Amino acid sequence: MQERSPFPLPRQFQREEAQLQKHGVSSWAQLAALSDGELRQLASRGGALERQLRKLRGQAQLVSELELEPHEAALLLYAGIASSQGLAAASPQQLLTQLGRLERSLLGMAPARVDAATVRCWIQRAQSRRPRPGESGRSAN
Repeated sequence: MQERSPFPLPRQFQREEAQLQKHGVSSWAQLAALSDGELRQLASRGGALERQLRKLRGQAQLVSELELEPHEAALLLYAGIASSQGLAAASPQQLLTQLGRLERSLLGMAPARVDAATVRCWIQRAQSRRPRPGESGRSAN
């Protein structure tokens, strides 16, 4: 699969885009792999906000891990789903309701772009990527 570029980003991320490009980030996967320290360092170099960079990294992780389109990942983030683990644990009906409300607030009465089958597909994809108990290397305490 070809590495997709996150650029151009929406206008509200102009400063973050400039810093990411200076840092050599050219794909969603590279953006997803940035550490908290790297995001902090990018933010300290001029203009970029760490909070905005974290949002972009969250979007990039959903795009990379679940092969979502960038606008789908952004919609999930704004609906409160910030990780594949969060999506895997989501109730399909509850998430569909949340996404529908969010889409209506953003798009007015235009037809919803996300349907029940799409939401179920996303959740199944996230569940198939979720580590099984004992696989993550973390203790269960």
